[in-house]
Amino acid sequence: MTSTSSRTPTLGAVVLTMGDRPTELRALLDSVAAQEGDPATVVVLGQGVSLPTLPDGVARVELPENLGIPGGRNAGVQWLRENGGVDIVVVLDDDGLLPHKDTFRLVREAFTDNPHLGVAGFRIADETGASQRRHVPRLGGKNPLVSGPVTTFLGGGHAIRMRVIDEVGDFPARFFYAHEETDFAWRALDAGWDIDYRADMVLQHPRTAASRHAVYYRNTGRNRVWLAKRHLPAVLVPAYLAAWAAYTIAQRPPLSGLTAWWAGFLEGVRTPCPPRRPMRWRTVWRMTRLGRPPVI
Repeated sequence: MTSTSSRTPTLGAVVLTMGDRPTELRALLDSVAAQEGDPATVVVLGQGVSLPTLPDGVARVELPENLGIPGGRNAGVQWLRENGGVDIVVVLDDDGLLPHKDTFRLVREAFTDNPHLGVAGFRIADETGASQRRHVPRLGGKNPLVSGPVTTFLGGGHAIRMRVIDEVGDFPARFFYAHEETDFAWRALDAGWDIDYRADMVLQHPRTAASRHAVYYRNTGRNRVWLAKRHLPAVLVPAYLAAWAAYTIAQRPPLSGLTAWWAGFLEGVRTPCPPRRPMRWRTVWRMTRLGRPPVI
């Protein structure tokens, strides 16, 4: 890695939509347009759907099918590359909102001040300003108002240095949904990049349950196995999977959810998801020092 130049980094924003939230999407795009500083290049991608009318200056891409969250993001990043390129990619949920006008300025400053910063994860907060426990990327969901280095980031709102994507590769498209951020984060950490959770970069988002998605339980079980098989040293794979199986059972999901989870888990065991590139032991130790060893 080399240091960044002194010029102001350029931003591109990627928004995926299933076409079912036109009001929320418009509010998000208005909040993006209201950001301080140079305007970002914004592209909205319809996941196998027709897009509604978008504000002037917002690019539109109607994908022929739903590529899933990681595949859709990859398509957005590729569009940015092919249309002039940017230094930083900001990914935002289509039902989110940037409540503060300085968020993109904070993003630019963060990546300029720390040339080793690879990813900045936003704080996800509901309309009251509260963050759900699952939206804080620390064990136990601790201290949502405290920024600091972490080992993963939230998909709903984050910023990635384009050079990191160029170096470690795209999001894993085969995951479709669930744990694609952790897969990317582990690769970025192993390449020596920093990941910061930034409590001052806020994405307002309705309070929801992850299990609202029909594929939640099955994909969560499958992708946990794929994640371990792709990136963990062999000796840590059974420990990681045993820990997550115990955690899932302890959460007492509905019987239908638990059945789907185990079906996904077994699918992950049976099927490969290459490439396998185990992280270095110094990355394991780095994650441990950051408070989240890759067995929890």
